[in-house]
Amino acid sequence: MPLQIIRQDITKMQVDAIVNTTNEEMTGYSGVDLAVHNGAGKRLDRACKKLRPLGLGTAKLTKGYNLPAKYIIHTSGPVWQGGLHGESIMLKSCYIESLKLAVEHNFSSVAFPLISSGAYGYPKDKVLKFAIQVITEFLFEHELMVYLCVFDRASYEFSKTLFSEISDYIYDDYSEVPLEKCSFYALMLNTPKPLYDAEVQEFSASSMTAPCLADYCGVKEKSLHEYMKSMDKSFAYKLFELIDASGMTDVECYKKANIDKKTFSKIKCNPDTYKPSKQTAVAFAIALRLDFDETQDLLASAGLTLSRSFTFDKIIQYFILKGIYDIYEINEALFEFDQVLLGC
Repeated sequence: MPLQIIRQDITKMQVDAIVNTTNEEMTGYSGVDLAVHNGAGKRLDRACKKLRPLGLGTAKLTKGYNLPAKYIIHTSGPVWQGGLHGESIMLKSCYIESLKLAVEHNFSSVAFPLISSGAYGYPKDKVLKFAIQVITEFLFEHELMVYLCVFDRASYEFSKTLFSEISDYIYDDYSEVPLEKCSFYALMLNTPKPLYDAEVQEFSASSMTAPCLADYCGVKEKSLHEYMKSMDKSFAYKLFELIDASGMTDVECYKKANIDKKTFSKIKCNPDTYKPSKQTAVAFAIALRLDFDETQDLLASAGLTLSRSFTFDKIIQYFILKGIYDIYEINEALFEFDQVLLGC
């Protein structure tokens, strides 16, 4: 997916480039900067001496040397002074200039830390939300895989109110679901005898004959070939119809879904055989702002569903029923609950 939040040591990332948040002298002073210099080795120290000074909010490139990443993009972020001294402007410049450098060198993947959130004191939750916003806007114009590395749980601040609301929704006792809405109960109410005996309230095994079930399902007279012809359209065709109906372009849709161009090309080129993962299918539903029934319909075309048995599914239901379709806000919640994120 184009933007992914992960818990990972940035020096372990196998990407085209990692971003190192450093000072203007590029000295490997502490935190991420020190870890990057220790991992890359002495050759990085010598390369940085030739490039210094590094202007505040600018970015410069070196090789990755002993790191798994091929290159290192160095940027110097602002010191937090309460947010009233242009810190956000400088922080945005750090992210944008680093992203531009990645695009200029045709990198396909880049990993960022939370810039200025260590020794420089920028609040981590503010950096995370700001970084997501800036990177998302940039990715609408460029094809690039971006990782935001959050090293530990303490580095990530999630809304306690939202956490509580989602937790309540996940762990409720389902009592709000009327019995008549449950498909099994509905089947009982609408099944003619001899499938259901109202007096003894139990199924009769002898009555569960193939002809009776065929009558109930309405396929008695159809051959297998005829039945297959009457099947619903595949996921890809249903998706294309929904995109056309939404007025969005293909590019707008897959960008909003946090899906990369390569994955969408696979869908386009293999509409009859492409089968999405649940997180990919749901991501398109969110991008298209489908309601719950429409989402279930789209998922069903891929043989998938949202159930009340899994944490991932219930979080998605929570946001759809609330009418919240910000995929990055949803991914923040999924991240907080250790669930797979939306996208490819």
